Amino acid sequence: MKVYDASDLVLGRLSSVVAKEALLGKEIVIVNCENAIVTGSKKAILSKFENFKNIGKPFHGPFTPKFPDRIVRRSIKRMLPYKTSRGSIAYKKIMCYLGIPNEFKDSELQTIESANLSKLKYSQYMKIGDFAKIIGKYGK
Repeated sequence: MKVYDASDLVLGRLSSVVAKEALLGKEIVIVNCENAIVTGSKKAILSKFENFKNIGKPFHGPFTPKFPDRIVRRSIKRMLPYKTSRGSIAYKKIMCYLGIPNEFKDSELQTIESANLSKLKYSQYMKIGDFAKIIGKYGK
């Protein structure tokens, strides 16, 4: 089982690496999901969400996640072939958490160097936790 710390990792790059490893059959846990990062200006990120939120009907979906751990898990799901049996099995092997649960405090937290914000040169970004506070019930 691999335990990743999502602090200061770009969400898209984190999601692609985790999706590939899950398809290979590994169990993956992601902690500190509220500290993952989405690149772009705040205005662009929120307008993209508004466009996505206005699709569908209120009781028929698509239903958008409003908590950081669910946002991260949904982005990973979109990088998997989740409609096939192979993809759905891989999706069940991925767990995302806010903070670090007690059962993973003693385990070694890994990071992804290719997804680290300090290695990449992005000037505008937003943490998933801040994004979730704006769009939903998280942190109120």
